[in-house]
Amino acid sequence: MASSSTEKTYRFIQAFYFFAFFAFGSLFPLLSVFLEQEKGLSHTQIGMVIASLPLVTIFVQPIWGMISDVTRRPKRLLMIASVCASLLGFFYPGLEWFPTLLIGIICIALFQSGIVPLSDSLSLNFVQEHGKEYGSIRLFGAIGFAVAVFVLGRVTEAVGSLDWIFTFFSTGLLLALVALFQFPKRADHVSISFREGMKVLIKRKAFILFLVSNFLVFGPVLANNYYFGTFILSVGGTLSGVGVAFLLAAGSEAPFMKFAQQVINRIGVYRVLILSSSVSGSRWLLYYFEPSSEVVYATTIVQGVSVGLYIPAALILVRELAPDNVRATAVGLYSAVGNGLGNAFFTFIGGVLIDVWSVTGMYGFFSFMTFSGVLLVLVVTRWSGQSMEGAT
Repeated sequence: MASSSTEKTYRFIQAFYFFAFFAFGSLFPLLSVFLEQEKGLSHTQIGMVIASLPLVTIFVQPIWGMISDVTRRPKRLLMIASVCASLLGFFYPGLEWFPTLLIGIICIALFQSGIVPLSDSLSLNFVQEHGKEYGSIRLFGAIGFAVAVFVLGRVTEAVGSLDWIFTFFSTGLLLALVALFQFPKRADHVSISFREGMKVLIKRKAFILFLVSNFLVFGPVLANNYYFGTFILSVGGTLSGVGVAFLLAAGSEAPFMKFAQQVINRIGVYRVLILSSSVSGSRWLLYYFEPSSEVVYATTIVQGVSVGLYIPAALILVRELAPDNVRATAVGLYSAVGNGLGNAFFTFIGGVLIDVWSVTGMYGFFSFMTFSGVLLVLVVTRWSGQSMEGAT
C-alpha cells in the first residue's frame, strides 16, 4: 500500500511539472513577439520588460526560501504562488503602456519566481526519501514546455492574436494546482545560513570562476528563449514555425537529460561541459551568418546537447566544487548567477543589440561570450586540480 501511495505521489509530481512548464512554455518564448506586435514596444523596451523577470527572481527567490524555512509550509506557499501568478496572467493583456506592462510583468514574476524553487525543494526531498530520480520528474517539465510552444504557435497563428499566450499560461498553472494536492508537504531543511555559506564559497576560486563561466554560457541560452521567435520571423519563418522550432529544441532536451548521467560517467563532467558549451557557441555563431529558416529548424535539435547535457553536468560540478555543508547555498548561488543575473543581462543587452544592430548581430555577441565561458571551464579544470575525467 505504501509503495502504491509513493507511485501515485510520484505521478502527480510529474503532472505538476508538466503543467507548470506548459505554462512557462506558453508565455516566455512568444512574450517578446507579443510585446512587439500587440503592444508596439521597441526592442530595448522589450529587453527591459523581459529582463525584469530574472532580475526579480534574483531578489525574490531567497525570500520565498526564507518564508518557507520559517513557516515550514512550502506546499501552501507553492499553491499561493501558482494561484497569484495565474490570476495576474489573465489580466496582463489588458495593459497598454510601457510602464504598466513593466510593472505588470514584475508582479507576475514576484509569484512565478517562487514556483520552481519551492517545487524543486519538495520534489528533491521526495526522491531522496523514496529512491526515485529527479531527472524523470524534470523530464516532464521539458515535455510540457515543448508541447506548449508547439500548440501556442498554431493557436496564435490561427486566431491572429497573441493574447492567448497569457490565457494558456494562467490555465496551465491552474491545472498544475490540481496536481499540488497530492504533493508531499515536507522539504529539506537547510542547517547553515546563507551568509555563512557565502563566506566559505567566496574563498573557493574554482567555484567562483565557474559561476562566471556559467554566466557567460547559460545567460545566452536563456535569453535565446525570449528572442528565438523574433529571429525565426526575421529569417522568413511563421508563428506556427516558431512553435515547431521550440518543439524540436525543447523536445530534444528530454532524451539527453535522461542519459546525461551515463554520458558524464563515461567521459567526465568537464568534457561534457566543454562539449555542450561549444555546441551552444557554434549554434549562435551560425545564426550570426543569417542561415535559411530550414537550416535554423534543423539546428534546433542540438539544444538537446547544449542544454540537456549542460544542466545536469553544471549541477554536478557545483556540488563537487563546494564543501558538503554549503552545497545547498552553492546551488542557490549558481542558480542566481546563471538563471537570474546572466538571464537578465543577456536578455536586456539582446534587446538593445537588436535595436542598434540586428538580431543576427545579437547572436554574434552571444557566440563570443559563450566561447569565452568555454575557456574559463578549462581554467577551472586546472584550478580545481582535477583531470578532464574528474568529478564524475
